[in-house]
Amino acid sequence: MEGELPALSRFIIIVAPHTTNWDFPLGVLTMFAVDLRASWLGKHTIFFFPVAPILRWIGGEPIDRSATHGTVEAAIDNFRTRSAWVLALSPEGTRKRIEKWKTGFLRIAVGASVPIVPVWIDYPAHVIGIGAPVTPGQDTAADLARLQGVFRKEMAKYPERYADGSKE
Repeated sequence: MEGELPALSRFIIIVAPHTTNWDFPLGVLTMFAVDLRASWLGKHTIFFFPVAPILRWIGGEPIDRSATHGTVEAAIDNFRTRSAWVLALSPEGTRKRIEKWKTGFLRIAVGASVPIVPVWIDYPAHVIGIGAPVTPGQDTAADLARLQGVFRKEMAKYPERYADGSKE
């Protein structure tokens, strides 16, 4: 591991590049290794019996991505009502190659006034890295570019599946 989590009780973790199913178990093992209790959002179809209780125990919250359900607003409310809460997300939202990152994490951070901590799994280097917290401001495009600049496709398990997400 490189870097360390901030000594804060409330923040968002973004994990990229996300190109393989192996990212999930490595992320969960990392949470246990650093004694972090974090919530994460997963597509509702992975929450089935008998694994659903385990996924919830390790912080999973099911989301139906086929429709808008106020996820951003609900996360902002969680930050406002909880003295301690960490939310981990993949800005790509999928393991497939995408050309544009989802920006819900940034809207949540701005709305809840919490920093964003970039985390990566650098497969060739065998490193899980934790970057410095970024507190988003009024220029969301600049904040997004700054965060995207932390990650490189060469870190990914499958580099051909990763685009930096900056294309419109």
